[in-house]
Amino acid sequence: MNTEERIKMVKAMEFICRNLNDEEIMMIWLTDGVADGDIEYADLSVKETDAEDLAYYIEDDDAFADLMDTFLFVMKKAHRSGGLYCDNVVSREETA
Repeated sequence: MNTEERIKMVKAMEFICRNLNDEEIMMIWLTDGVADGDIEYADLSVKETDAEDLAYYIEDDDAFADLMDTFLFVMKKAHRSGGLYCDNVVSREETA
């Protein structure tokens, strides 16, 4: 297992999901993805304590796979409903 790579992936997914432009979809992530408060907003660094702090998300291959699957599910929904919002810019929604 590449712990650093998994930590980076979890933090990147969390950061992107915190910029969802639809609160209902964000609730899916908060419920089935990374719990609110487990990662400080916009923290993309890898710290010594992260392996222990994020063990629930990274140690078990199935749990890690499920988290990535949840991320993809949320992104698919976000694309159709509000997109992403970051730095006062909203992504373009799917129109068809």
